[in-house]
Amino acid sequence: MTLRVAIGGFGAIGRVVARRLDQGIEGLTLAAVAARNVARAEAAMAGFVRTVPVVPLAQLWEKADIVVECAPAALLREVAEPALSQGRTVIVLSCGALLDSLDLVELARRQSGRIVVPTGALLGLDAVIAAAEGGIASVKMITRKPPQGLSGAPHLVANNIDITGLTAPKCVFNGTAREAARGFPANVNVAAALALAGVGPERTMVEIWADPGVTRNIHRIEVEAAAARLSMQVENVPSAENPRTGRLTALSVIAALKKLTSPLAIGT
Repeated sequence: MTLRVAIGGFGAIGRVVARRLDQGIEGLTLAAVAARNVARAEAAMAGFVRTVPVVPLAQLWEKADIVVECAPAALLREVAEPALSQGRTVIVLSCGALLDSLDLVELARRQSGRIVVPTGALLGLDAVIAAAEGGIASVKMITRKPPQGLSGAPHLVANNIDITGLTAPKCVFNGTAREAARGFPANVNVAAALALAGVGPERTMVEIWADPGVTRNIHRIEVEAAAARLSMQVENVPSAENPRTGRLTALSVIAALKKLTSPLAIGT
């Protein structure tokens, strides 16, 4: 059986995922996309083997068995709610917004839908999930990004934090994963994913640094658990189109899609 995939959001991530589906993934087919600029989306598919319709976000479920949400965080419910109401699987990248919309999990349960949060630009979520079964004492994530990757974040604007012209690293946030997700909705979905995998958004602590000395988005995770002490770091190459996200994010979505249909699944 071939599962139909629709993509909500046709930016830096959505286009990469769509292109890979168009090239061919066993058991999956691209069925539709949603984009704010229909003409631009249609132009981006000009080289595809098979172009697909561009439809409104709320109608993606009509075309698909699996809906991939890679839209701005504010549009999460518009993508996910109708799809989950119809028992679809929704792959969610805006997991920061998901922290404030956990009623969607109950909706999925009632309607036999499913929410899948891919690893994204992080690492070690399998180990954190496993460690949580035995008890976790603390989780901390330290993020370092080039200043341009953080510019315009609501937390910076609200607190008048200026990161232009930095010559040394500057800590711009220190708090919980829930606060980080609200203050940096386009930057730290990784913090929300880590919180969901481990001890929750109130006990997962986050530091965010604007660092002019780095060219990659760096996330370091420290976990103290009964079963293990975890110390992990990933250095992601930013997307050329959107420096707020790493190239690994789109590849993680592709891997998650393949895992849904593969006869062999690796990892927890």
